[in-house]
Amino acid sequence: MRLQAISLMGPTASGKTDLAVWLLERFPLEIISVDSALVYRGMDIGTAKPDAATLARAPHHLIDLVAPTESYSAGQFKRDAERVMVEIAGRGKLPLLVGGTMLYFRALRGGLDELPPADPALRAKLEARGQRLGWPALHAELAGLDPKPRPASSPTIPSASSALWNCA
Repeated sequence: MRLQAISLMGPTASGKTDLAVWLLERFPLEIISVDSALVYRGMDIGTAKPDAATLARAPHHLIDLVAPTESYSAGQFKRDAERVMVEIAGRGKLPLLVGGTMLYFRALRGGLDELPPADPALRAKLEARGQRLGWPALHAELAGLDPKPRPASSPTIPSASSALWNCA
């Protein structure tokens, strides 16, 4: 089933929300936030989260879904957004996708490659190994195992969390 929607995308503070509210007041639309920061509860500072008055006037789907300590992926966004899009269509309206997270837009339009699920045991093992050997040494070891070698000019990953992100 192909879902239809209007996409309003662009950088932060470019006027997307104001335009979305204007459109919502004139056409049978419902807004779905496509912002990777706004899925997290409490991200009211440092983001372009619409204020309470705007949200009362123009409710946005997919805002304040998870705690900042929880993980949320583009794949989860795709599943959540598609579910909401079906619900909106069932109400005889058209989804208006508003935001600037291009990975989320890409996931909706073209899908995502299937990846294996995270392995907490492997993550713990790599965490312990990184602590023991040092993160640069672990990163170099993992880079040697990478089937797609990087050019020598590629930057190394300096933080433990980034190193784990790339290998687990």
